[in-house]
Amino acid sequence: MNIIFSVLIVLLLGSGLFDVIDWKFNLIAIGVLVVVWIVTAYNSLISLVNHTKEAWADIEVQLKRRYDLIPNLVTTVKGYATHEAAAFENVTKARSAAMGAGSLADKAESENMLTGALKSLFAVSEAYPDLKANTNFLELQRELSDTENKIQAARRFYNGNVRDLNIKIEVFPSNVIAGMFNFKNKEFFDLPDNDVAQNTVEVKF
Repeated sequence: MNIIFSVLIVLLLGSGLFDVIDWKFNLIAIGVLVVVWIVTAYNSLISLVNHTKEAWADIEVQLKRRYDLIPNLVTTVKGYATHEAAAFENVTKARSAAMGAGSLADKAESENMLTGALKSLFAVSEAYPDLKANTNFLELQRELSDTENKIQAARRFYNGNVRDLNIKIEVFPSNVIAGMFNFKNKEFFDLPDNDVAQNTVEVKF
């Protein structure tokens, strides 16, 4: 939008239209065009910022769903694998760390640790055939698998919005407006989309 607007200004200046208009009106017209351009660029940046916030909110919804499922999972596994205290403790600690993480980098690191802890917990289930056949356990696996997929989809959507915002902040001429109004680059949420994360909550029948 800003590029198109800038091209239109250049075309108007090159057309000679302003040469036949009194210079006072020229100044007013140019001033109006500059104000309109600033407002347009500012609103475009605000729109991208809001899209990024909305995308992050979607990630938080899916992460919360993951956190809410974990206690039920631990309780279910405990009913069959009472001697696996270390696995239960690791999952509980990793969940608490993930919920309390501050920066995006810390959040990504803690989520990866939680994924590892969940992988270990599901590995425990392999030694308990009755647990693997438990209806509640299978449903929790299915819900966690679905949540993992939604987290990854939400992460990709968020990172796409962050990319668009950061480009807008860095390229000319919108970087001028971004600097004037103190728009800052956003961090990407680097949560690996790998086989380990998928296998952690893979449903097996």
